[in-house]
Formats: sequence, C-alpha cells, structure tokens
Amino acid sequence: MVFTTQIFLFAFLPLVTAIYFLLPHRGRNLMLTLASFLFYGWWRPDFVLLMTFSAVVDHQAGARVARLEDDRRRRRWVFLSCVVNLALLGFFKYADFGIESLNAIIQRFGGEPWPLLHVVLPVGISFYTFQSMSYTIDIYRGDAEPQKSFLDFMAYVALFPQLVAGPIVRYREIAEQLRSRRHSFARASTGALLFQMGFAKKVLLADTLAPIADQAFGQAQLATPDAWTGIVAYAFQIYFDFSGYSDMAMGLGLLFGFVFPMNFNSPYKSQSITEFWRRWHVSLSSWLRDYLYIPMGGNRRGPFLTYVFLMLTMLLGGLWHGASWTFVAWGAYQGAWLVIERLIGKRPFYAALPKPLRIACTFVIALGGWVFFRANSLSQATGYLMAMLGRDGGAEGLLEIDRAGLLAFGCGALIIWGMRPAHEQVQTTRPWLSPAVAVFFLVAVCEIWFQAYRPFLYFQF
Repeated sequence: MVFTTQIFLFAFLPLVTAIYFLLPHRGRNLMLTLASFLFYGWWRPDFVLLMTFSAVVDHQAGARVARLEDDRRRRRWVFLSCVVNLALLGFFKYADFGIESLNAIIQRFGGEPWPLLHVVLPVGISFYTFQSMSYTIDIYRGDAEPQKSFLDFMAYVALFPQLVAGPIVRYREIAEQLRSRRHSFARASTGALLFQMGFAKKVLLADTLAPIADQAFGQAQLATPDAWTGIVAYAFQIYFDFSGYSDMAMGLGLLFGFVFPMNFNSPYKSQSITEFWRRWHVSLSSWLRDYLYIPMGGNRRGPFLTYVFLMLTMLLGGLWHGASWTFVAWGAYQGAWLVIERLIGKRPFYAALPKPLRIACTFVIALGGWVFFRANSLSQATGYLMAMLGRDGGAEGLLEIDRAGLLAFGCGALIIWGMRPAHEQVQTTRPWLSPAVAVFFLVAVCEIWFQAYRPFLYFQF
C-alpha cells in the first residue's frame, strides 16, 4: 500500500486511526502490528512472513545476548543476527546482480551463462533488516535494553509509517514510546500538517518533475542545456520524493504518539559534501557511521586507513541502494569527495568562496553523483556526464517542459533554498501555514485521481 493512493487516504488511514483511539492502551500495539501487516502485505502477503522471520531471529538473539555472560557466546548470537539479516538482504536484492556479474566474466571466456533467478525484491527489505539488526547490536553494546514482549518488538519492526522507506529508526529511540506514549491534539495536528506537507511535495513537485528527468535520461543524444535541466529535475525529484515520504512518516508517527528522528535537513544548502552527508538521509548515514565506519576503525587507525574506511563505507552505502554497478560508482564518487575533503582538513577546495557559491559548488558536485544514481548503466552515466560538460555531439534541444514543470522548478527552488525544512516549520506558530498547506494538500489529493501512479523512488531500494 502507498500513502499517495485513495485506498490509503480514504479507507486504511481513517479506519486504523479510529480503531486505534477507541482501543485501550494495551491493545494499541497489537492493533498497529496487524494494521502494518495489512499495509505491507497489500501487494504480497507472503512477504509479511519474511519480515516476521527476521524479527523472530533478532528478538531471540537479543534475548540471548542480554541473558548470557560469556562474551564469546554473546558475540555468536550477534553474528547469527547479522548473518540472517544480511543473507536475506543479499539473496533477495543481490542474487541476480551477482549472477549477471559472474555471467559477464564467464561469457568473456566463452562459457555458458547461468540462468537468472528473477527474484522479486520485497519492498522495504533494506530498511527493516538494518533496523531489526541494529537492535541486537545495541543490546550487545549496552545501548538498549531487551524487549521482553515479542508483540511490542514486532510493532517496532513493522510500524507502517516508516516501514518501507524509512527513516531507519533504532530501537533505543522509541523503546520507551512502545511502552507508553503521549497523545495530544497539538501533537496530532502537527503530525497532520507534516503529513500534508510531505504529500504535496511528493505529488505536486516530485511527480511533476519526474517526466522531465525521464525524458532526459531516455535520449540517445542530449544537448548540454537539456542534460543540465534533466539532472536538476532529477535532483529535485528525488529530494521531494524521499523527503516527502519522510515528512509523511514523521507526521503519521506523531498521529500515533511516536516521535521519529529527522531524516532530511535542507541537504542542498550544504557547503561541502561532508556537510551534505550530515543532512541527506540522516538515518542511513548515521547508521553506516555507527555500525560500519566506526567498528571498522573510523579515524582511530591513522589517516590512510581512515580514507580506506570512508571509501569502503560509501561503496557499501551505494550498493545498499541497489544491485547495480551504477550504485557502486555513485558510492565511489561520494567516497572520493569525502576523502578529498578529509585530506584538506574536512573542508572543500572552494572553502574560500562566499557562502552562496560554496552552496552552488556543492550542489553541482551532488548533481554529478545523481547522474550515476539515475542512469541505467555506466555507459549511459558516462555519456550523460560528457553531455553536461559540453560534449553533446551537436544534439539539438529535445526536452519538452510545460507550464506545470516550470512552476515545479520554481517552487522547488524556493522551498529548497528559501525555506526552512518541514520539521522546523511545523514547530512555529504561523496562522497562514496550516491553511496554505491544506490548499496544496487538497490540490494534490485531486491530482492523484488523474495522474499516472508513481511509486516512491526508494521503494526499489
């Protein structure tokens, strides 16, 4: 099920909300778990069993880690948790990618390629496996207490507002909220406002800009101005699509009494790539830092290994996003910029420029990364980058942008560089904000009745 559909807006959400508040406190986590099963299993009910299996393994592993005193045995249960989760993620997400990569080598030497498995990727598996796995690790580290109730733990893993596209919520962040959470009209109204803002960003901006990006990446040859227009459209699209989902998830969380961590903090206002990764997909970047970069050694083993660990972290972060060499290249690109900035003192080479130019330079660097992220192949990414650099082969302008697209560009730029992030805006009392957001939300609701269905981009990850 998807937030931006009629069935969610007019049936699922009103019914779940009504039942939730009619139930006593003890029944609410069970109700949310069952609702989340329905939400997640709407497309493929069997994938609910896969998610439940992951939760059972981690709940039991966490209980054993907390109960045992022998550190070697505790580490074995942590190892089991990691192996099971990474095996699930590896099979469903990377099996065919691995076979395709192996076949390329086999065919080069004249061998017969292996048949693909055509594995269907469960929506959100990258998110809930990382989330569930971190529970066991945190218990081992002493950062979280074990959850005795499997029902409450299952509610944490399956919680539908952030289940399929984040933010990645760590157990210790909402452990107390699973036991007891505060409900109020003010919190619910703030959540509703956040949800409406995210909904409008997704439908009116991301989905309007998507065809422009699709046009650009669908051309065999591309004029330089069109290449820049297309990649800016994609940069705006992925930001409003993903941050819109995060806003909706945070808003729905508040409606049911949960406070989720902020996931986007105006990333295109960053003045360096290092800062960009403190602002973009914060829950993932902090997860990679705490569970991958620091355990590998972080910056404790000298400058050279620090650069190696940075690069490895970003390579794996790129691969986390998708089973394609383009995502690996995107991770390498990001890692290279982080290493360069670390080499010159955690600052960009353009640090002496005025702030607006530092922001502009960082945005342009980010655009180069988005080319790899959006391209279907490394050869397409290379050709696209060449077109951006002026080597367009004399191609004529082909992009068609209507008034709605131009308006989306303008509004998008205003929101990105001229306004505070949504989670900050809803904390201040502005009499005009709620009515204005309500108008855009209603327009977006009308729009979903007529536009083609466009799932959230991060559903594929």
